Amino acid sequence: MQSLALIENWPVPTAAAAVVRADGTLAGAHGPTGRRFPLASVTKPLAAYGVLVAYEEGAIDLDEPAGPEGATVRHLLAHTSGLAFDENRVMAAPGTRRIYSNTGFEVLGDLVAKATDIPFADYLRQAVLEPLGMHATTLEGSPAKDAVSTVDDLVRFAAEVQAPRLLDARTVLDAMTVTYPGLTGILPGYGHQRPNDWGLGFEIRDGKAPHWTGAASSPRTFGHFGQSGTFLWIDPDARAACVALTDRAFGPWAIEAWPPFTDAVLAELRAA
Repeated sequence: MQSLALIENWPVPTAAAAVVRADGTLAGAHGPTGRRFPLASVTKPLAAYGVLVAYEEGAIDLDEPAGPEGATVRHLLAHTSGLAFDENRVMAAPGTRRIYSNTGFEVLGDLVAKATDIPFADYLRQAVLEPLGMHATTLEGSPAKDAVSTVDDLVRFAAEVQAPRLLDARTVLDAMTVTYPGLTGILPGYGHQRPNDWGLGFEIRDGKAPHWTGAASSPRTFGHFGQSGTFLWIDPDARAACVALTDRAFGPWAIEAWPPFTDAVLAELRAA
């Protein structure tokens, strides 16, 4: 795909990108797709998938108590538990505000580890990474932000989410559907949003503006970006997903570069 070459114009030392179709075929790739990059918050969809595997295995339940009083696993996955961004402090009643929380994902990791008697990094490797052949991916700390991976591996994950084998398709549909709709919140890097829609571990584009995806991205687009200059989006209407990893921290350059890049990718997919 010629559009992927646009990453060469990004003001970053190194970038790699790829597009994978819903049928699992690679539409194109550019850059060092086998290089390992810190994912930052693109870790969260991987961790959420591991939590959902634990749910389907019966180790945990989405509606069991977890985190602050009154909160559940579902609240934690959807950033509505009331926990603060990066500290174990309750800022709101569960289900009333969308408070993006690294702490919430750390609570989830601890919950799964306790329920399965397996450290969460090992559980994620056994339940998700190894079955998908993601051998270059490791979780090296917090399930909120400390995975390291490659474009090649994340293409495998994006193909799985589009055509699930590890999870029931209905579970993935729940993950990509707005959970607790209508809540206000802050999208890191983009400010206050009404509404600030999320599924279970995935951010949902809906009508958000500004946004890190493209103007041509469908409202059903879901995924995540990371403060290490990384993103993964899946657009069900385009029947494709895109991964881009860089070694420059997210900032104004990304806000400026990512949306036109996504629009170019989508235009090329439509023209194919």
